[in-house]
Amino acid sequence: MSMAFTSEKIAAVANPMMPRIARRRQRDLGEIAAAEKARRIAGVSVWLGAMSHMSAAHFTEHFEESSAGTIAEGAKRDITVSNDANGDNAQKILVRSVTVET
Repeated sequence: MSMAFTSEKIAAVANPMMPRIARRRQRDLGEIAAAEKARRIAGVSVWLGAMSHMSAAHFTEHFEESSAGTIAEGAKRDITVSNDANGDNAQKILVRSVTVET
């Protein structure tokens, strides 16, 4: 069974140091999976703020590195990159939804 949901816990993250954030996001994804009794995380939808200093390729690189050996390894990524440098979330990375398999 597959289900998608959005977690308020992982909704917004300022981005001063991506490696630390990547580890924290993987931990948060693991907590979501445990709460849902998931066997794996199948997908993650993220939104990258225009001033987050993160391209889709860079996010993918960090996600793949930090998810290696976890239940999020191989998860499909749906990445939206904003071009609004003046928006309220311009410096943030937002995890919009997580799809888990139970």
